[in-house]
Amino acid sequence: MGLFDKLRPKRGKGKPGTLRQASKQDTSHLEEWAASRTGVEAYVEPRTNVTDTTVVLVAHDGEWTRRRIADFDAALEFGRKRQIPVYEVARVGYPKRMREYMARQKKEGRG
Repeated sequence: MGLFDKLRPKRGKGKPGTLRQASKQDTSHLEEWAASRTGVEAYVEPRTNVTDTTVVLVAHDGEWTRRRIADFDAALEFGRKRQIPVYEVARVGYPKRMREYMARQKKEGRG
């Protein structure tokens, strides 16, 4: 081990510099989460240099979850099959109830 090896970023499985794609586990989590909550909406976050395309599902009370998804079209299909509205977060932002939920969690010492 070299002197600066501890400072180098850790690499996950796969080729260096490649992003992890959405997996069946990601999709399963989204499906189960959406099925167990009411008033769910989907907010698609665009791909960046650091993360692949993700979707944030937000329930009626502001509870939320985030997972990778193949692309915007896959998010639209996910929403269509489940009758969930899909929004581009870059255009509409996150819903107020999500921010309020995070503030409650922080106040209660959970976040």
